[in-house]
Amino acid sequence: MSLPCLQEPIRNSLIDDAKARLKKHDAGTKYSHLPSSKYSILLPLLAKEGKLYLLLTLRSDKGNALITPVVGFIDHNFQATPNPDEVKNVFLVPLEYFLRPRVYHQNHITQSGYHVIVHCFEYTDPEDGVTYCIRGITAKCALLIALIILGQKPTFEIEFNLSDLIASSEETFLKHYKHATSKL
Repeated sequence: MSLPCLQEPIRNSLIDDAKARLKKHDAGTKYSHLPSSKYSILLPLLAKEGKLYLLLTLRSDKGNALITPVVGFIDHNFQATPNPDEVKNVFLVPLEYFLRPRVYHQNHITQSGYHVIVHCFEYTDPEDGVTYCIRGITAKCALLIALIILGQKPTFEIEFNLSDLIASSEETFLKHYKHATSKL
């Protein structure tokens, strides 16, 4: 049996390390001047049992917008109480799953002349046995956060350059922005 007081330094170390890695990749207000509909996606991380988890919800993705991923840290004792009219379910996925998934597939498409990889992670929650499909911009943001924080190469092809995550992630997300704003 591990004592809660021994787990606190491990939790704090995980969070401090993650914050330091994220800070190196923070774009700040670099793209705030771009005209478009703008949305943020909150990617809440939780340190639990010596691992980082991403808290996700079943919802619909917004299209045709500049999306800013915002990473936040929540207390390990957090219990979600979503509005059932807005959120169908809430579940935790270990951050490392986005680098070494059990079930994963991708599609290669061309949008406005740009090659795009569409990632799809299938995650079965061990608590309730429900399988969730994490795809689209949520999957791309989760993958990017895992690459930044864990600093490891995934087991599948990615569009990000691991040697220069800042430039390649900006290029990748700007492709989506340019495609969305060029529609007539």
